Amino acid sequence: MRCINKVRALQPRIVAGLLSFIVSLSFCGCARDPFSVQYGSLKIGAYDTDGSLAEKAPSFASSLCIVTEDVLGDGQINLNDCESAVLFDINNREVVYSKNAHEKLYPASLTKIMTALVAIKHGSMDQVLTATDAVNIKETGAQLAGIVSGDSMTLYQALRLLLMYSANDVALLIAENIGGSVDGFVAMMNEEATALGATNTHFTNPHGLSNEEHYTTAYDLYLIFNECIKYEEFTEIIQLQSFDATYTDRKGKEVMLSVKNTNGYINGSYNPPTNVTVIGGKTGTTAAAGNCLIILSKDINGMPFISVVLKAEGTEALYSDMNKLLDSIDNSMAVDPE
Repeated sequence: MRCINKVRALQPRIVAGLLSFIVSLSFCGCARDPFSVQYGSLKIGAYDTDGSLAEKAPSFASSLCIVTEDVLGDGQINLNDCESAVLFDINNREVVYSKNAHEKLYPASLTKIMTALVAIKHGSMDQVLTATDAVNIKETGAQLAGIVSGDSMTLYQALRLLLMYSANDVALLIAENIGGSVDGFVAMMNEEATALGATNTHFTNPHGLSNEEHYTTAYDLYLIFNECIKYEEFTEIIQLQSFDATYTDRKGKEVMLSVKNTNGYINGSYNPPTNVTVIGGKTGTTAAAGNCLIILSKDINGMPFISVVLKAEGTEALYSDMNKLLDSIDNSMAVDPE
């Protein structure tokens, strides 16, 4: 009751202050025209508190694809083996396909595109990273480069092991050295997600091993990946088929490590449809997340597309569904020979 009474006592002064401020604006004017926002439920980032798409300022939305409902490509794209998928025409800001774009799901190692983005923005390629005991991951089946406490490598090397080979221990190496601690780096990841409008995303680690509070959506991954590909360091890495790293162990000896890209389109395990070129992307797989893939591709005219498939039921289903998405690019953009 005391708090309520204090607020009531302050109300006349608050109202008077607001009236004074409004009157002063009417005489002084503004340096630029304001934009209007309709009020209803509280708007946080890209979405209302009720989960619907919020109105955004043109500066945020004007260069992005916006999804408010499923877009099934006139029924021609039939994806039954995955939980969520999207395909966006980047230049034309067109939603070609969207299935459960805003459903919160585990991203597995697609998490690492955000890890790479934060590292690129806040680190330097020649920065030397030194491992601590934090890199000691015990989870069965986790993809590891095999680094141990005291080992060191450059961020240039670490990013390639992170994005190409999906090394979880390297994700922790990057996090500790760029963020000061793993928790500090994860906070940076979440801040970056919010800044990009990825408001249905929450990270708890830099690698993507399953955690109930670690989730994102196909649409949010598009927002993050769309930012990643603005950086040459990122797009250069996701195109590489293989990489040979020479790093230093805790005794000062050189260690050789050769890795191949886990992306089936890049390592030659799978072929995209005719007239579509896959530039690169990121894979992710855990028992909870299923099989996941995000791809940057180009049509016959060199126009870029971003596609995401989440929680597919196995590797074959993953690439089958991704090819169905990419095939819709092929069909819509293919030109008849003269």
